[in-house]
Amino acid sequence: MPVLKELLESVPQIGKVEWIGISPQRRGEIEPRTEAVVEMNVGLSDDHHARSGKSERQLTLIQKEHLDTVATLLGRDAVDPAEVRRNIVVSGMNLLSLKCARFQIGEVVLQGTGPCAPCSLMEENLGPGGYSAMRGHGGITTIVVEPGTIRIGDEVKFLELVTVEQKPV
Repeated sequence: MPVLKELLESVPQIGKVEWIGISPQRRGEIEPRTEAVVEMNVGLSDDHHARSGKSERQLTLIQKEHLDTVATLLGRDAVDPAEVRRNIVVSGMNLLSLKCARFQIGEVVLQGTGPCAPCSLMEENLGPGGYSAMRGHGGITTIVVEPGTIRIGDEVKFLELVTVEQKPV
C-alpha cells in the first residue's frame, strides 16, 4: 500500500485550460482571452492584479467542475467564469492537488501557494448565497516559476511536490 508522501507526489490526471480572463482595472470587467502572457514575479500581463514583488497570488485558477457545483448550489444553469474573477479555468483534474506543487501549463511553470478563498464580491457577482457557494470551491493561488504564454487548450501537468526550501519567502 502506498504511503501518503507517494500519493501526494502522484497526480496522474492531465488538465486542460478552458478559459482565460484578465481584469485590466480594479473591479473592472473581466476580459476573456484566448491566450495570455505570464511574467516572472508578476502574473498575467495587462491584469490589474499583476504586481511586481513577492505576492503569493500572482495567478488564480479555478476548476471548471467547481463552477458547475457553484451553479447548482445557487440554483442556476451555469456560472460565467468572469463572475468569479479568477484568471484561468481548468478542467479534468483536482486543482487542490496542486496547491503545494509545481505544475506546467503550456510553456509556463507555476507553483501553487494555497487555496483561493472567496471574497465578499462573490455575493455581489453571484447573488445571495454566492459567498457561501464559493467556499471550498474557489480554486488556488499561484506564483510564476517560469514565464511564457498560456493558451486555451493547453495541458496542465503536475511536475513535483514543493519542499520547504522551494516555498516562496
